[in-house]
Amino acid sequence: MEIPKNRLLPDTAEINSLGHLEIGGVDTVELVKKYGTPIYLYDEMTLRNRMREFLSSLKEAYPKSKVLYAGKAFLIKKITRILAEEGLGLDVVSGGEIFIAKESNFPMENVYFHGNNKTIEELKFALEVGVGNIVVDNLDELRLLTSLVKRRPVNILLRLTPGVDPHTHSYISTGKVDSKFGFQLNSKDLKTAIELIKTDAFLNFKGLHCHIGSQIFDTKFFRMAAEIMAEQIVIFTKEWDLSVEELDLGGGLGIAYKPDDDPPTPKEMAVSVADPIGEVCSREGIKHPTIILEPGRYIVGNAGITLYTVGTIKEIPGIRKYVSVDGGMADNPRPMLYQAEYTAFLANKMNKPKAETVTIAGRFCESGDILIDKASLPKVENGDILVISATGAYNYSMSSNYNMCPRPIVIGVNNGKEEVWVEREKYIDLVRLQR
Repeated sequence: MEIPKNRLLPDTAEINSLGHLEIGGVDTVELVKKYGTPIYLYDEMTLRNRMREFLSSLKEAYPKSKVLYAGKAFLIKKITRILAEEGLGLDVVSGGEIFIAKESNFPMENVYFHGNNKTIEELKFALEVGVGNIVVDNLDELRLLTSLVKRRPVNILLRLTPGVDPHTHSYISTGKVDSKFGFQLNSKDLKTAIELIKTDAFLNFKGLHCHIGSQIFDTKFFRMAAEIMAEQIVIFTKEWDLSVEELDLGGGLGIAYKPDDDPPTPKEMAVSVADPIGEVCSREGIKHPTIILEPGRYIVGNAGITLYTVGTIKEIPGIRKYVSVDGGMADNPRPMLYQAEYTAFLANKMNKPKAETVTIAGRFCESGDILIDKASLPKVENGDILVISATGAYNYSMSSNYNMCPRPIVIGVNNGKEEVWVEREKYIDLVRLQR
């Protein structure tokens, strides 16, 4: 086996002299001996590289810009500290994510609060701790926010639904007309919202937002959304007399999950959205807004891997060979949710040639608990250390205690050293809140 060239594994991935997978200068096999499995493993250098790449790419294409990290992909205190150091803002979608930002002393003025059904408690908390920007999703929310904001103005952006379907999985396509998110263009609700904003002194209209979906490989969809939103800037500026200072075009840039995946670069995404905005604003004589992009998966996806230990092996002659590991759908539900496909390696046999195709099965009591249907690997044996790559996004975030299994440990590696970012849950944690 060899290290793929398409960023499938973290930037620092190497095969050492023992034939083991090494990340961040740390031998993953030795790490397993010390901490056990499963392990969510993150390479700090890759995280920082992706952040810097996105910042520089967007700044080069459109100097008046900023980058927010979409916290839903993976948010813990360590990540917010790295974000602050690298100069990114933060996109949050819940009171819990706001709390993590607050506990990490993240600058709250650089936080943008999204969501289609923010609760009154969450909105109160956001206002109390000074969240800088509320992305208003619908008319009911705007009215609720109006009733709460009585002391100081709050910055708001309106989320619009541009009607662009990027043809990803239906569960992660959010910008088409039939979506639970955002105001429909030219709708009665949108016009009512605009009238309310213009008459309420505490609602500081800052701009517009849209997001068309996730894991997008074709930048033409980003361009289409930017073209539609550029026309909305014209409408808001000239028809409604509302200056659009910021245009947040969301995220959605895809990453590599398989060896033959070839996703676009941040530079290609940046150009696809910057050009239409610049052209329309120049043509119409309108002040150019700040363009905002919100990568999440792209920042953390390929920076993370999951390490498992191989347990039972079951071969059904002429049908398939099941290789079971000590994790599965509770630490990675995406194959069951989205039919997501992943790539596997054997961390202790990286120098061995591929010898068989097996099915990687999880340990949980569901027939559908299959992590990879067909994985090409060296000869697999009990006790091998199995790696699934590109698990940095939405694995820890979506993990559960299904079958009453404790959640895995999260470890960061950098320059030959490891650091525990989140401790492994223990059995006592499973009953800690029970009465």
